[in-house]
Amino acid sequence: MIPLLTRYGAKLAAVLVLALGAVVAVSAASDNLWQTDANHPSQAAAEQQAEAEAAYEEVRYQHVNYIAETAGADVTVKSEAVSSYAADKANSLNDAQKEADEAEQEAEEAAEAAANAGRTDVDIPGSCGEYSGNKATGCALAQEHGFGMDEIGCLVALWDRESGWNHTAANGIGAYGIPQALPGDKMASEGADWETNPVTQIEWGLGYIEGRYGTPCEAWNHSEDVGWY
Repeated sequence: MIPLLTRYGAKLAAVLVLALGAVVAVSAASDNLWQTDANHPSQAAAEQQAEAEAAYEEVRYQHVNYIAETAGADVTVKSEAVSSYAADKANSLNDAQKEADEAEQEAEEAAEAAANAGRTDVDIPGSCGEYSGNKATGCALAQEHGFGMDEIGCLVALWDRESGWNHTAANGIGAYGIPQALPGDKMASEGADWETNPVTQIEWGLGYIEGRYGTPCEAWNHSEDVGWY
């Protein structure tokens, strides 16, 4: 259809250009007032206009005729194509909805995890300058719990023995983390990130020591006596 209309459109355009050229040329030469009416510019323009209208009618006829001849062609193929398109569209919408649902679920889980996570930022005071890494964090948090530097020394010794202050330390019976909680998931009461966040582990461990022994030095003394706390 496109090549056909292009061919006739080109013909029509050519005719119109010729018509315009004829009008200009005849007008330029029409200073001789003695020409007959047959050669008058208005007559030539009228003839060119008639040819242009005839060409337009031919193109219009071809277009209408094409529509009439092809209106019912390949109905089965067209139906199958429409059905395939509808199926693809439905699948795309289903996939998009599935992705949206998964993204929403992931966002909810991330928000819940963030809400249940422990602290990650701890200001290390100058008094803890002799320590680094997790020990410095433990020193700072122990002071937040009200323990002095003498008690912090006992805490450092205690968890040096238990885990070396390694927040991923695990033993064969299920103890885990810096305080070697047994089982490790006890620390979930302090934060959902208990497996990876040393702050969560230290906070839980300090709470455990306070509740069971009162102070880090009492916990250390017990560990010295029996080998565990």
